[in-house]
Amino acid sequence: MNQLSKETSPYLLQHANNPVHWNAWNENSLAEAKEKNKLIIISIGYSACHWCHVMEHESFEDQEVADVMNAHFVNIKVDREERPDVDAVYMKAIQIMIRRGGWPLNVVTLPDGRPVWGGTYFRKQEWMQTLGQLQEIYQSAPEKMIDYAEKLHQGILSVGITPNENKDTTINQDQITSLVEKWGEYFDWDFGGMGSSPKFMMPNNYHFLMRFGFQKKDNQLLEFVNLTLTRMAFGGVFDTVDGAFSRYSVDNKWHVPHFEKMLYDNGQLVSLYSDAYKLTGNPLYKEVIEKTLSFVERELMNPEGGFYCALDADSLNAENHLEEGAFYVWKIADLKTIIGDDFELFSQVFNINTFGLWEDGNYVLIQNQSLDEIAQLNAIAVSTLENKKKIWEQKLYIEREKRSKPRLDDKCLTSWNAIMLKGFVDAYKALEESKYLDLALQNADFIIKNLWSGDGNLFHNYKNQKSTINGYLEDYSWVITAFISLYEVTFDEKWLRDAKKLTDYSLEHFYDEKNGFFAFTSNLDEALITSHYETEDNVIPASNSVMGKNLFQLGIYFENSHYEKVAQRMLQNIFPSISYPSAYSNWLDLALNYSEQNKELAICGETALDFLSKINSLYLPNVVLAGTEKVSNLPFLKDRFVADQTLFYLCQNKTCQIPSNDFQKIVSDLI
Repeated sequence: MNQLSKETSPYLLQHANNPVHWNAWNENSLAEAKEKNKLIIISIGYSACHWCHVMEHESFEDQEVADVMNAHFVNIKVDREERPDVDAVYMKAIQIMIRRGGWPLNVVTLPDGRPVWGGTYFRKQEWMQTLGQLQEIYQSAPEKMIDYAEKLHQGILSVGITPNENKDTTINQDQITSLVEKWGEYFDWDFGGMGSSPKFMMPNNYHFLMRFGFQKKDNQLLEFVNLTLTRMAFGGVFDTVDGAFSRYSVDNKWHVPHFEKMLYDNGQLVSLYSDAYKLTGNPLYKEVIEKTLSFVERELMNPEGGFYCALDADSLNAENHLEEGAFYVWKIADLKTIIGDDFELFSQVFNINTFGLWEDGNYVLIQNQSLDEIAQLNAIAVSTLENKKKIWEQKLYIEREKRSKPRLDDKCLTSWNAIMLKGFVDAYKALEESKYLDLALQNADFIIKNLWSGDGNLFHNYKNQKSTINGYLEDYSWVITAFISLYEVTFDEKWLRDAKKLTDYSLEHFYDEKNGFFAFTSNLDEALITSHYETEDNVIPASNSVMGKNLFQLGIYFENSHYEKVAQRMLQNIFPSISYPSAYSNWLDLALNYSEQNKELAICGETALDFLSKINSLYLPNVVLAGTEKVSNLPFLKDRFVADQTLFYLCQNKTCQIPSNDFQKIVSDLI
């Protein structure tokens, strides 16, 4: 029988009424396969995945399909967001087998979990036919399948870490320049982003490119980053009516999104737009930040201060059928009724024309001109057009709220919460809105109370007052990052002490001294068919690169040479293998920390917090910031507090200038 009704994952619960006898990934399910000598079907997806829903409807809700699966297989459903470790292992297998991957991810394995076949989305007949063939082979010639599984398993094991044996590898800053120049060949100078479609936003790519352009005074590169951020904010991929970004655009102009809204995207994008606002002062970026955080607080925050995962791409249409994007799109007749006399001007702003048409008479709102340009064309004041736009969006919001909303994935994941926490902190730095800091602190308390156990480990998930999955490296790395960011805006050393505790726990339970990287899973967890070391930056940066940056910064604060050595060794290991820079952008950002431009600033004195907010409002990606309003025992600040004075200590490569009380001089030295 189907066991998923016992789970808390919204994705697993979506399948709880399937006729397929689904099990969750657990010891009992795996033991059953071995005991009965049955092949295993492992089907991996997530609640906001459109094609996961399609395959469920076509196959997993079908009794004929279920009969085949139930008769011959142990069927296991996996929420990739709850079990990224399982997903990573079988994604490697799929990429070896068919040289691509995606979700739904469907794998057939031997009873011991070693894969023998797999792919992504399958239509009903193909799915049934293949399952029948696999079962027949396993019954008639199991040795062939076992032989293939062994070879594939060896291939999976070989896709691992190859340590760099050259301990003298230098972090060559000129090499970074060469990589960026190579990367530039793929820039889309019409719409921003990379030239191909679909287009993912990849926020860390632009964090790095913006920092590199700033430090190198490369105005052309900064222009490209601003083009990209502007086009993303103009595009349908950003919900101008209600705030927040969808996961990606299916076209090259950021127009038609894959409509799900993910917490991790929006946390990172708030951080990115906050940094860009500090650098440019562009009011469009401020609008994006404010709308997105308003959406997150309204739609994704639980009563305890935690953040939910996602809104689905699909929602009920007028015929009461689930349809991708139904909640978000507009027909001309409806827009004319809602907007009224301003429809012609509205159409110019949001392209209710061939540029903004999606399909079946549906329009996705997209801008391709600034309000300044449109106001000038229509001989009206920009302020007038700005006010009209706000009124239009409010009318559309009220009308849209009458529709059936997309489904909510209401679990909380530790890593994603920490990413969003940092987004609120970065927005507070940029806009000095105290509410953002309050919400960040509230979320930090939620993490500490519900996701950090008395034994020192983090949990990965939380729902219905329960946390059931031991944390992964991504949870530790992002919570440490979030706690460091809270220190940067409060100078409360509690956050550094907590970050250090989690770092030391990570070194004990995740760090592999032999290869110089952190494993994705704790050494206290049951081993999968292979170990996983997350080193390539993707839509979310690799947990190892995030940990490397944490160790670099904490090494400075605590003058901890072990942290410094581990971070440097990780970077030295990865640096020679970087050929495709967009997959290593967070590593490249870490590499910039070893340039001559990196500095440390300590602000010590009773008015330190007053100067802190001024420093935080500036774009200074190459500065490690510390400070205190009282005597501190933090190694970096020890013996630097002097009563009745506020002193600034500017350091570089462990060499500090004479302390100064001239704030303006310090700022000019930093910039």
